[in-house]
Amino acid sequence: MNIDISEEAGVRYLHFGSSWIQGAMRIARPFALELEYTREMMLPLLLHGDDWPRKVLQIGLGAASVTKFLYRYRPRAKLTVIEIEPRVEAAARQFFKLPDDPARIDIRHGDGADFMIESKQRYDLILVDGFDADARTGRLDTLPFYLDCRARLADDGLLCVNLLSRRKDFNKSVKRLEEAFDGHAIAIPSCDSGNAIAMAAIEVSPAPSHQGIPLRITLNELKAAAKHLKQETGLNLLPALTRLAQSRHLVDGVLQL
Repeated sequence: MNIDISEEAGVRYLHFGSSWIQGAMRIARPFALELEYTREMMLPLLLHGDDWPRKVLQIGLGAASVTKFLYRYRPRAKLTVIEIEPRVEAAARQFFKLPDDPARIDIRHGDGADFMIESKQRYDLILVDGFDADARTGRLDTLPFYLDCRARLADDGLLCVNLLSRRKDFNKSVKRLEEAFDGHAIAIPSCDSGNAIAMAAIEVSPAPSHQGIPLRITLNELKAAAKHLKQETGLNLLPALTRLAQSRHLVDGVLQL
C-alpha cells in the first residue's frame, strides 16, 4: 500500500495510493476537524458531559484528526489507537502533527478485530474508521466484530462507526449493528462525502446505580449540547442535527437510541 501526501488551498491530505482521501488537516488549524465525517464522529460528545470520555479506543488512525481533537479538548481522556500499518503512524507524526505523548496516546500496530477479541479493557467511547486503499473494511464490519465492540463498552459507553453509505451493502451494515446492540443503534443520514456515521449503545439496567446514557433525548437538548460544544471547541454539529431531525430516528422531537 502506497501512502501519499497532497496539499491544496492550505489543506494537507492523506491518501493510500489513490485519489480517495483518507484524512485531512488544515495546516493553519491542525487540531480542528477538517472533514465533515470526522466532525460527525464527535456526535457522541453531545450525550455526555465535558468530563467524558475518559477511556477511548480508536480503530484506524488515518491523519489522526479525531485523535488530536480529543487529545486537545478532552484533556482527561486516554486514547488507545489500533493501526494496522506502521507507516500511517509515521505519516501522522511527520505530516499531521500527531502529538508525542505516550502517557495519553497509546498507538499499537495490529489488526483492530484481533485487538477487540483479545482485549479485556472496557472503554467509554469506541471509534471505528478503518478502510484499506480500496475502501474495504474487512472484519471491521461484521456481526462478530460489533458483538466484540459491545463487550468492550462501559455501561455508559458508545460505539461510533464510519460507514460508506454509497456502498450497496450499507443497509446490511446498519442491520448488523442493530442486531449486535438489540436495536439500540442509529445511522445518521450521510453527509456529502458519502460517509454515514452510526452510533450504538448498551441498554443498561434502570437501577439507580446505573446512570447509563440517555436512551431518550430531545432535539432541543441535543441542540443545547451542540451549542455548548461549539463554544468550547469551535466544532459545529448543528448541521448534523438538522439532518438527524429529518431521519426516522427522531420521533416527536425525541431521539431514541
